Amino acid sequence: MTRIFDTDKSRILDRVQVNIPFTWLMDEQAGWMDVFIESRINPEIGLDAEALDQYRQSDFAAAARRFHLAGRTVTIHGPFLDLSPGSPDTEIRAVTRHRLSQMIKAADVFSPQTIVCHAAYDAARYGFVRETWYERAAEIWKWAGSVLAEKGIRLMLENVYETDPEEIGRVLEQVEEKNTGCCLDVGHLFVFSRIPLYTWLEKLSPYIGQIHLHDNQGKKDDHMGMGEGKIDFAPLFGWLRSLSQMPVITLEPHNQDALVTSISFLEKQDFPPES
Repeated sequence: MTRIFDTDKSRILDRVQVNIPFTWLMDEQAGWMDVFIESRINPEIGLDAEALDQYRQSDFAAAARRFHLAGRTVTIHGPFLDLSPGSPDTEIRAVTRHRLSQMIKAADVFSPQTIVCHAAYDAARYGFVRETWYERAAEIWKWAGSVLAEKGIRLMLENVYETDPEEIGRVLEQVEEKNTGCCLDVGHLFVFSRIPLYTWLEKLSPYIGQIHLHDNQGKKDDHMGMGEGKIDFAPLFGWLRSLSQMPVITLEPHNQDALVTSISFLEKQDFPPES
């Protein structure tokens, strides 16, 4: 049985993306491709370094074809481990740009709405070179954003270890690319920031084009189902209802149970109507 939702009854499923690594989609024994197609799930496909090195463009194209034929919208999550767009080390920045170039080429066949990349600022590591880190990172994101803009794809920079919305806002200010915005990860800010969610929404509102949703207990990045942790999502839903156009919403569970829990949680919320 590959269908895990009653797609005819869900009012939420068709309106969200769900994260899935490309390597998982290609695992025929696990059957995740069939689960996504049969359950009519819109994927946010993770193109990590392993996927970019292991698979050919024809593999990406074949997967893209299945989702397009099934009428699914696609978003992409780019590689992030060990990458640093603002690093003082020119070789690290070169590797970062190389991985992003691979991602852009691979992602092209999916015709994604957005591509999410980690903004990757961490004050614990880069605080002593903060301003130059912002400048160097902005150069790389301006390049990537302009390339993607030509393809009709929006670049979204995601918060992870950022403790203050200013840390990602400063980079976006310097990018000055309308096609580049923010993917606000609510789970990450609850773990790594002491600044409340409503302040992040207020400060980054002009840039937010995508939201990542998952839950945790505030101690580590658990990626639990929504409602299973301690995050108060009420400020987010209030903010969403104030908008004339909804951002892309992505669920980031790390197992099937957490996905089912998150969909059930959203079905019970006063979720904004489709714009």
